[in-house]
Amino acid sequence: MPAPATSANVLAPAPDVVEDHAIHFRSDGLALSPMEYAWLLVQLAEDGRIAADEFAREGVVATLEARMAALLGKEMAVFLPSGTLANHLALRLLARRGHRVVVQRESHIYNDTGDCAQELSGLTLIPLAPEQATFTLAEVEAEIARAEEGRVSTPVGVISIESPVRRVLGEVFDFTEMQRIATVARASRIGLHLDGARLFLAAAYTGIAPRSYAALFDTVYVSLYKYFNAAGGAVLAGPKQLLENLYHQRRMFGGSLRQAWPYAAVALHYLDGFSERFGRAASAGDALFEALRNHETCQVLRSAAATNVTRLNVLGSDAAALPERLLARGIAIRRALRSSPEGAEFELVTNETILRRPIAEIIEAFVEALRPA
Repeated sequence: MPAPATSANVLAPAPDVVEDHAIHFRSDGLALSPMEYAWLLVQLAEDGRIAADEFAREGVVATLEARMAALLGKEMAVFLPSGTLANHLALRLLARRGHRVVVQRESHIYNDTGDCAQELSGLTLIPLAPEQATFTLAEVEAEIARAEEGRVSTPVGVISIESPVRRVLGEVFDFTEMQRIATVARASRIGLHLDGARLFLAAAYTGIAPRSYAALFDTVYVSLYKYFNAAGGAVLAGPKQLLENLYHQRRMFGGSLRQAWPYAAVALHYLDGFSERFGRAASAGDALFEALRNHETCQVLRSAAATNVTRLNVLGSDAAALPERLLARGIAIRRALRSSPEGAEFELVTNETILRRPIAEIIEAFVEALRPA
């Protein structure tokens, strides 16, 4: 018989299945293996924590939706198979005043969705703030005025904000500017959407609760796979009058899965206690980066708006070998973003695996790996 779960949030290891000491800085989540994922589903099922759904209705999916809606302070939430679909349907629903949508140029919506909003819903994306996480109220007001004062009025119908912005090293959108933009948008009856895929992990760095961010927006998308460790899935939260019939559009766009419980059950499992755990992970990461900042071969690059993404420059002709040296010590990082005879640059992404070993031990492993060969 499988071993019982040790707690609501700790994956009880089976022999040769889980390496609890393994640490990585490669992504936002735990990066569960297929064996680990299957083992967790067995545990959850044995504990009676999985109720099957029918086409992503009822069961554990409905439980997850209600929980997310409550955490975000919204009337309801709907499961969707991907963030791409969640963002797209949100823009489609909100674009009532006009079909122009203000977005960040570095946003997922603008760069990574194959122009789906344009091709499938006739929306026009207006990109602002190149290479920045934040666009300003002045930029938004200028675009609103320009769109409505032309020979043919083409009003802005939606303002979409991604925060944190993964393409800008995980930086958050300035909260004060976000509040100012939301005030003007509401006065102008412009819809507001938050791509909050990484919203819950950002709270560990900003001190601002996801609910406080969500209150500024009509709709909010949260990822289920990035750090809640589901194999896929997303949640879109908002007012009932806007989302209560979204199931039909979900199906129309091919997003009505026969069953979604394998995603919802795992996400719900890791949602419990996440804020406390990730807060400890962020603190451990801060301790590591402070130690590296004081190392003679290292330069740590983090802006004031950073979340869990850090750039590390390492000096030395053999700096590009750092991933192999760390892997020998049970720590995985991605290969260098760029390297030269003078050194190499790496991207480190903090996640909960940093809690698997004492931070002093992790720091020691980095220091040893940084010693010249």
